[in-house]
Amino acid sequence: MLCPCWFGVKELMIMDKGYCASSILFSIQNGSSDGIDLKGNDVVMALDFPGPTLFDGNATSRLYIDDVADASQRKELEDIFQGKKGGPMEVITKFVPNWLPTKGTKIDIKDDGRNLTATVGSFGQIKSEQLKNESGQPMTLQGSGFASVFQMENETFTLAPSATQWSDPDMTREFSTKSGAVAKFSWRGG
Repeated sequence: MLCPCWFGVKELMIMDKGYCASSILFSIQNGSSDGIDLKGNDVVMALDFPGPTLFDGNATSRLYIDDVADASQRKELEDIFQGKKGGPMEVITKFVPNWLPTKGTKIDIKDDGRNLTATVGSFGQIKSEQLKNESGQPMTLQGSGFASVFQMENETFTLAPSATQWSDPDMTREFSTKSGAVAKFSWRGG
């Protein structure tokens, strides 16, 4: 359910497949950057780390930006998510020397508050289901390495195992995932 990489501790990052590949959906509810309104845009980042840990870097990544974004929004989103604007993505992208060209594609999201499915063009599908305990409360993980790096609210994720499938012929490999989480984020630039 939870990949050891989420903890951010090198000694615990034993990749069960010998590599780590993932796709992460960022759905922007509100926000702007350098005067450009980004509200309502969706971005998916696909990452492939060859291992043996994330800290070894040498990852390949690609951004997929919803095709509703205009040229100025797309440029701004690329700069943010490739770490060119600083913030949390600057930390992540230090481990990503290989950026494939960004793809504009339809990103269709269905979210009922517990189950989420995001279909990203012909590249893949992200699926997750938030876990609830016996009293109906979300099961969470607080203070993990990724929650801190991504600056998630209260450094907390809601556990949401996935059934993600990804196939981009330009990426290093096709992959599927089982690990997943959902969280809110609020990033502010300097």
